Amino acid sequence: MSNHDYLQQTKTLLSQLVAFPVLGGQSNLSIANFIGTYLDQSGIPYHKVDNEEGTKTAIHCRIGPVVEGGVILSGHMDVVPTEGQAWDTDPFQLTTQGEKWYGRGTTDMKGFIACCLAMLPEMKKANLKKPIYFAFSYDEEIGCRSGALLAKAIREHYDERPAFAIIGEPTDMQTVTAEKGMGVFETSVFSRAGHSSQVRNGASAVQEAAKLALWLENKMEALIAAGHIDDRFSPNHSTLQAGIFKGGIAPNIIADYCHLEWDLRIIPTDDWQAILSDFEQYCREREAIVRAKVPEFKIETVPQYPFVPALDTPAEAGIVDFTNSLNGQNQTGSASFASEAGQFAEAGFEAVLCGPGSVEQLSLIHI
Repeated sequence: MSNHDYLQQTKTLLSQLVAFPVLGGQSNLSIANFIGTYLDQSGIPYHKVDNEEGTKTAIHCRIGPVVEGGVILSGHMDVVPTEGQAWDTDPFQLTTQGEKWYGRGTTDMKGFIACCLAMLPEMKKANLKKPIYFAFSYDEEIGCRSGALLAKAIREHYDERPAFAIIGEPTDMQTVTAEKGMGVFETSVFSRAGHSSQVRNGASAVQEAAKLALWLENKMEALIAAGHIDDRFSPNHSTLQAGIFKGGIAPNIIADYCHLEWDLRIIPTDDWQAILSDFEQYCREREAIVRAKVPEFKIETVPQYPFVPALDTPAEAGIVDFTNSLNGQNQTGSASFASEAGQFAEAGFEAVLCGPGSVEQLSLIHI
């Protein structure tokens, strides 16, 4: 296949993929069935990893010989919303302007999936010495909710063991070996309502939640002061921040409930469980103090989804040289966002990120 033919096939596939307006959290069966049909027509058996409700599915398949040491090419099928954004074109229709292709997901990361699928005929014709695996997930955009399941399914389904995993997130085709881990937590504060004139005899859930939000900021500063720094990232430290804060019904009523949603993004050397444990300890301290006035006072924290692990692949790992041999580079980078790469690494595959486009231009892909 000539470069021109490959480019045209990639564009055709990308146009078809962009037309599926599957957001994170929604059923992805439409786009998954399209990819499955393409694999069927190419003579490639594939396997599904369904959610419990049967409304979503991840896909994996093998191309090439049944031998140890292959490489996984992984991407996600969902995209982020477009509502409220100033699009000049239809986000779910691929539009060409000059040498750029516009559409939701062209970079993150239907462009990578289109590249994989377009190259499938050449992979089949090549005398591969090692297998290539496709791994396409769902709900990555709302917490990498199927990445661990997909990595586990690949590890357990095949008799042979892949060695490498390349996650095609937009990195400008740079080999990225490190990224932050991420978790989102919901904290609920329960107190007792009363008239605001009697606040000394009660406890406002809003004010108590404000103390928790301040603790998050202070904890971040404490980690920085203690030297928890990694200059590969910007910012070069773990971050904690409260993003949603809801509570109270009137200014003259002591709030009996407040809801706080916050996120934690950690550098690879920090321990998210230790940070969460410190937060829980502070919550228990506040409970002990407030219950002297309000016996039913309590604070509960639950994760929105399992913590997404950080990635820290050593520079000497085989996946680094392998990926650099493909993209023609001799250096590596890092990413401050989270992806499924850490999940594949935890499943036992050497992992990096490398894909077309940039996180700074998430609506387009350069050709």
